[in-house]
Amino acid sequence: MQKVNLKEKFSLFNEHWQPKVVGELNGQHIKLVKFKGEFDWHHHENEDEMFMVIKGSFDLEFRDHTITLAEGEFCIVPKGVEHRPVAREEVEVMLFEPAGTKNTGNINSDKTHINLEKI
Repeated sequence: MQKVNLKEKFSLFNEHWQPKVVGELNGQHIKLVKFKGEFDWHHHENEDEMFMVIKGSFDLEFRDHTITLAEGEFCIVPKGVEHRPVAREEVEVMLFEPAGTKNTGNINSDKTHINLEKI
């Protein structure tokens, strides 16, 4: 057992839309990712996904509404719900989702990352 310092972990990478695994528990991955710009519209057929803002803010767009998340706030997107994150400025986000969840869900794009780096 050891503690994880989120600020330290976020300092280890600069790229956007490339999640890094920082922990695992009960079949779930805890991932850190930096967002900037627009992500792809997608959904996850079998997995819920939790977005928690550590630093900054971003819009989580759905087809019929948008939720703005700020530092210390989170949103759980139920499986099957189409969504896309949009960040005007760089934001640091923690994700909780089942291990093996593809970041682009039901689509493949240049933002798809399957074999995630553990940091």
